[in-house]
Amino acid sequence: MVTGYDHILFLLGVVLFLYKMKDVAIYVSRFAFGHSSTMLLGVWFGWGINSYIVDAIIGLSVVYKALEKLGAYQRWFGVQPNTKVATLIFGLVHGTGLATKILQYDIASDGLLPNLLAFNVGVEIGQIMALAVILIVMDYWRRSARFMTQAYSFNVVMMSMGFILMGTQITGYFVA
Repeated sequence: MVTGYDHILFLLGVVLFLYKMKDVAIYVSRFAFGHSSTMLLGVWFGWGINSYIVDAIIGLSVVYKALEKLGAYQRWFGVQPNTKVATLIFGLVHGTGLATKILQYDIASDGLLPNLLAFNVGVEIGQIMALAVILIVMDYWRRSARFMTQAYSFNVVMMSMGFILMGTQITGYFVA
């Protein structure tokens, strides 16, 4: 997505129940590595996927993360998927989505690598800034006696937003 709200929504889901900065750094780094590598490689080599399909998968990543935080996989299947691997995989998908969007523009190959690297650094700086705000707000929110109840509701809203994103993109695929 051009706006990046899907990216931020996924990151919210990633850090919601992470209380140690070390854990936040591990998960966000995995997501950033996946995101950066497929964005850079995708644009460099001209890999692109239909933007409606990849954006629907990105919506699915938000739903996945919300279900994970709600403990659905443990209840339904008796197993918890590896959250670190899932975060990396969905980082790869998010990066592919951004690469697909970038490829829709007529970009010159002259100076492509430095421009891609600069763009990626800007995206990651933006992510760090958004993450800083998220972590500050979450620190206050977690001190609330109602945090766990509200976090449950937040995950339901997050899952709904992921389904809306998926539905919008699937509809766009069939209408376009």
